[in-house]
Amino acid sequence: MDQSALTALIEPEAKALGFDLVRVAMIGGTSDPTLQVMAERPDTRQLDLADCETLSRRISEKLDALEAEGRDPIEGGYRLEVSSPGIDRPLTRLADYRDWAGHEARLKLGEVVDGAKQVSGTIEGIEGETVRIASPKGVREIPFTAIHSAKLLLTDKLINATAPISTEGADTFQTQED
Repeated sequence: MDQSALTALIEPEAKALGFDLVRVAMIGGTSDPTLQVMAERPDTRQLDLADCETLSRRISEKLDALEAEGRDPIEGGYRLEVSSPGIDRPLTRLADYRDWAGHEARLKLGEVVDGAKQVSGTIEGIEGETVRIASPKGVREIPFTAIHSAKLLLTDKLINATAPISTEGADTFQTQED
């Protein structure tokens, strides 16, 4: 099944829980097929562990129900991995380039644009369907459709802008008896 069909199945499940879907991808090839789902809360741009568990259960129930109906969207065995996009997050939606303006990113292009297949620089934002990146060669205008993959680069500015949800309990351990 293609990524867009999987996204169309999973996005309503994430939305029903109040999450925005960041990316759906099949990774790991044939040796370790993994359905990777990244989502975030619109207010914090992150998910906590309980959010990941809730979304994972919901997606599993949806996919299991389709399999029971004989409409399994993914052939063979695979792992389901649900996570927050992390600090050096992928940029998958046009709006990501507006939201993360001022931060550094690396874009890998599916086609050569102005002599380049990869562009790194500071995101200036978007104009229509075009992403503006300030690079050492000046401001580059990249059509969103030309971007194969992109992610934020880990910088001090990004770390300072992405405070953790909560550090409460980070210095304590809890044990649970069976």
